[in-house]
Amino acid sequence: MSSSAKPVPHPVVWVPSLYFAMGIPFSMVIWVAGTMFKDLGHTDGQITVATASIGIAWSLKPLWAAFLDMYRTKRFWVLSMEFALAALFIGIALALPLPNYFQVTIAMMWVLAFSSSTQDITADGIYITALDKKKQAAFIGVQGVFWNVGRLFAVAAIVWIAGTLQESGQHTAKEAWTWAIGLSGATMALLGIYHLFVLPTGVVGEKPKNAKAVAASFWESLIAFFKKDQLWGMLAFVFLFRSAEGLLLVEAPLFLQAPLEEGGIGLTLVQKGTIDGLISISVSLIGGLLGGLFIAKHGLKKSLFIMALCVNIPNLCFVYLSQMVSPESPLSLTTVATLVTIEKAGYSFGFVANMLYMMQQISPGKFHMTHYAFCTALMNLVLVPTQMISGPLADAVGYKTFFIIVCFASIPSLIVAWFAPFPRDERADQAAEAANGT
Repeated sequence: MSSSAKPVPHPVVWVPSLYFAMGIPFSMVIWVAGTMFKDLGHTDGQITVATASIGIAWSLKPLWAAFLDMYRTKRFWVLSMEFALAALFIGIALALPLPNYFQVTIAMMWVLAFSSSTQDITADGIYITALDKKKQAAFIGVQGVFWNVGRLFAVAAIVWIAGTLQESGQHTAKEAWTWAIGLSGATMALLGIYHLFVLPTGVVGEKPKNAKAVAASFWESLIAFFKKDQLWGMLAFVFLFRSAEGLLLVEAPLFLQAPLEEGGIGLTLVQKGTIDGLISISVSLIGGLLGGLFIAKHGLKKSLFIMALCVNIPNLCFVYLSQMVSPESPLSLTTVATLVTIEKAGYSFGFVANMLYMMQQISPGKFHMTHYAFCTALMNLVLVPTQMISGPLADAVGYKTFFIIVCFASIPSLIVAWFAPFPRDERADQAAEAANGT
């Protein structure tokens, strides 16, 4: 592999901070925005319809990924997007006192999502081209850990700060969120400044001749994708394995925050930041690691249905919470934390099977990386409609009925896990890798 003009700094200097910076904006839009709007008095329907649709930006990023190589370097795009994200967060903070802040904020979040997805594309490009395979493997775990540290910063720290400022009695809800969102902007700006000095350029390959050449290459990879054996069965798995998750992803945290009088758990922002942020994310990291070890021991084909059960059965925790809570008998913080932790642990343990299936069964071939990007885009895209309807549905039927519906929505996930096709023989692939010394 060719090297860039300047020596590449040691990955420990820039990989953790780079993926920390990638985790913040995604988490702020997907999870923290809903918490903020709920705290400011918006209904679940308003929140999920507006925020879930923004997730489309991360799902469609393969459509413009190849065009980014036509202008400047990956380092240029990463730095530009980090400073743009800082400005957008500060803009959102300043917009909160406005009468029409909801519409203005949602509009800026759309721009923020496209900036974040562009940062993701080019940051991954730097990682892949600046490091050899040995270092890529050595730091792949660091990627995931520090992306989740970025998520922890957003979901736990930012929410905790907003709650603490309000509980002090010196700040209104809007003032507290202005400071909290402003802090996220300042953090992105500091990360951008730091990366000015340490971020490598990555390998600058041959630039596409024009947009037509990029489009032709993209079209070739798309045709190859749809020629794969048993593709439709595999895509059914990608579309339906997370059939219930879309309903829970945004709505479950809103339920934890909703007042007791509305059938919710009634957590304060500080409590929510601790349970749905700090504890849940820590458990998710452990669950993901254990899930990977389980599949490594038993094989993906034998594990897949078990992993689907682990993803979906813990949804019963939210059924229990919604049925047992009432204004007259609020649940203890220990009970809530325990059940939410069980749900997060089960989901994170089983979810790794989804990623591995796409990586090992659908993606392999000439366009392995591109086809994996297609799969992850489709996987996230199908969550958008279920996330969008989750709020209006919960508003219409109430939390007790809503979480029962979630359990029925998990049935397609179990069916596709049981019947998922395996066109690639796992044992043959392992033997080939052993023969090649990989």
